[in-house]
Amino acid sequence: MSEALGVEPRRSLLKRLGDLFSDEPTDAAELRELLQGAAERNLIDADALNIIYGALQVTEMTVRDIMLPRKHLVALCAQDRPEAIFERIIESKHSRFPVYGDDLDDVKGILHAKDLLPLALERDAELSEFDIKDYIRPATMVPESKRLIVLLQEFRATRNHMAVVVDEYGQVAGAVTIEDVLEQIVGEIEDEHDVDDDGLIKQMSETTFNVKAATPIDEFNEQFSVAFAEDEFDTIGGLLLKSFGHVPERGESIVLGTLRFTVLSADSRRLGLLEVQRAGNARA
Repeated sequence: MSEALGVEPRRSLLKRLGDLFSDEPTDAAELRELLQGAAERNLIDADALNIIYGALQVTEMTVRDIMLPRKHLVALCAQDRPEAIFERIIESKHSRFPVYGDDLDDVKGILHAKDLLPLALERDAELSEFDIKDYIRPATMVPESKRLIVLLQEFRATRNHMAVVVDEYGQVAGAVTIEDVLEQIVGEIEDEHDVDDDGLIKQMSETTFNVKAATPIDEFNEQFSVAFAEDEFDTIGGLLLKSFGHVPERGESIVLGTLRFTVLSADSRRLGLLEVQRAGNARA
């Protein structure tokens, strides 16, 4: 009678729910194993799994883990002549710049390069009255210890895309952008200055190239007329990770043979984009 009334199926459903929650993960490692098992059973695809892993990782990371270090910052001095400021903006191809006064620890604000576009139509006489302080926006200052998940929430709430990072003494330690945080979740986000999808190597000047870390060693050797060993690593990124001995931060450089490699983009797991220069022409 109870079976006819549907009592038994209800018990089976409750039992199944109980069985499900009896295997509930108790820590991050067990959760990752559960997700990996779901991927192996094709319940989620590899891209979704990587994004979930990235989101879990962000909850455990701080600004210090991903910031662009102070020594690699491209900043603008408020006291420089307009010509020097414009030249630095054009040369770097960045969209946002910390602006400082007497020294880098004296941060005045953030300059958005697009805010200077109207000046492209100004005559030299009018540019002589240019004052960068008229164009900068307030700078967001964050400590190195701030958790990335909290910073991401603040970026969304304030609509800021860059923050200046300060150490425990209040000195500038580096900078971090919303793109840096998102790349920890979804992987490298390429912009208009990155190598396009159809090419792994893009020449930027007579002596400078942007190279994807996924470029096969044999293709790299042919392009640059070098002979890096092809038996141990498949890609130039793999070779560099071995040479660095760790996953390098953005801005870190290393010289191998006649070439200097500078990391343009990377996350905590892998290299993304590299700048390659002939060592004789590379900046020290």
